Amino acid sequence: MEYVQARVTTLHDLADPIPTAPTDRAAVLVPMTERDCESAAADRVFATLERVAPGRVVVPLRAEAERVGAVREWLSTYDLDTELLWCDGPRIAALLADAGLDGARGKGRDVWLGLGRATTEEFVAVHDADTTTYDESFVPRLLFPLARGYDFSKGYYARVEDGRLYGRLFRLFYVPLVRALCDANPEPFLRYLDSFRYALAGEFAATASAAKRMRTPRQWGLEVGTLADAFDVAGFDRTAQVDLGRYEHDHRAVDGAAGLSEMSGSVGETLLRSVREHGIDVDFGTLRERYREAALRLVDQYAEDAAFNGFDFDREGERTQVDRYADAVCEPTGGDDRLPPWTEAPLDPDAVAAAAAADAEDAAFGDAGRRGRHARSDSRSDSDVAAGTRADGDGEVGTEPDPSEAPPGEAGE
Repeated sequence: MEYVQARVTTLHDLADPIPTAPTDRAAVLVPMTERDCESAAADRVFATLERVAPGRVVVPLRAEAERVGAVREWLSTYDLDTELLWCDGPRIAALLADAGLDGARGKGRDVWLGLGRATTEEFVAVHDADTTTYDESFVPRLLFPLARGYDFSKGYYARVEDGRLYGRLFRLFYVPLVRALCDANPEPFLRYLDSFRYALAGEFAATASAAKRMRTPRQWGLEVGTLADAFDVAGFDRTAQVDLGRYEHDHRAVDGAAGLSEMSGSVGETLLRSVREHGIDVDFGTLRERYREAALRLVDQYAEDAAFNGFDFDREGERTQVDRYADAVCEPTGGDDRLPPWTEAPLDPDAVAAAAAADAEDAAFGDAGRRGRHARSDSRSDSDVAAGTRADGDGEVGTEPDPSEAPPGEAGE
């Protein structure tokens, strides 16, 4: 058991705490794709949230139209104040286009849409829906620092399962890249990024005022982009990281669509662009080799740690991954596709909610539903639809992964 403090306040799981926290003044934002719905992990998450009783739950959903009705019915079976935001409907697309914000779909875009609604509460906690070990302590732990004067808190945990070390994108890409950058430029921003024990975790919480001031990368750079803006908004003094204990969820393959190798490109571009934006001069001519040296040194250290614990460890496989991830260590060339902070967004969150609700209603009931919407329920409004009013039903939701969708988070690695 360790209790070492980092440069940011670090709260450890020393006694399996469920701390007193303002859950009733918080919105929990749970981004989902259709493959998450009705899974055992997602059922555990929402059943647990019933006991946590947050002020509200906001679910940004990325799914095909034919799945929306079943997802809505499934969410309605939980005793929660839930707002479903279908992120792929035509009205949402038109709103984004009219505001000049159309672009790539991804987890980051979905979270951004959800934040517009979630920040009507005093606090916001964000986490994924694929966690098989989710328990009642997660949300209170994330929120605890916020009630004590902090603006931002980040969850962390060890990615150890079945006698193996996971968290590969973090261990083999993020850590050595930040270390190589920090060795050459020990600037406060890089020391901040180096402070987090699991920087690519998808779990964080923030005050509403802080969350509204953060820009959001559209896809896989979400976690890194959030930390970059947290440095500007909260800094060292108002940032905490919180031990979430045992935490297990899906793992990603290295290759293929939505694999770790592809993710490294987006994470690396977001990270290196943020470094440059903070006025740090990077020697890109030598960075790739410096990254490889740092990463291979870490592989040897991980091998010793695994041996000490009697774990399986594929040293050559990890070295091969380092070579693959090295391709992502290059000067950023793409355009900045981040979505603006909600304090500056040319959109009204209420308009987003109304559009998403109407889109979900149309998707769930089709043309007949559009003609009979008011006849079906005189008291039911678009906002009620968004809130996921309770109804009976047993619609099924497919669980096949969509190769084009962004993964549940960099933590799923």
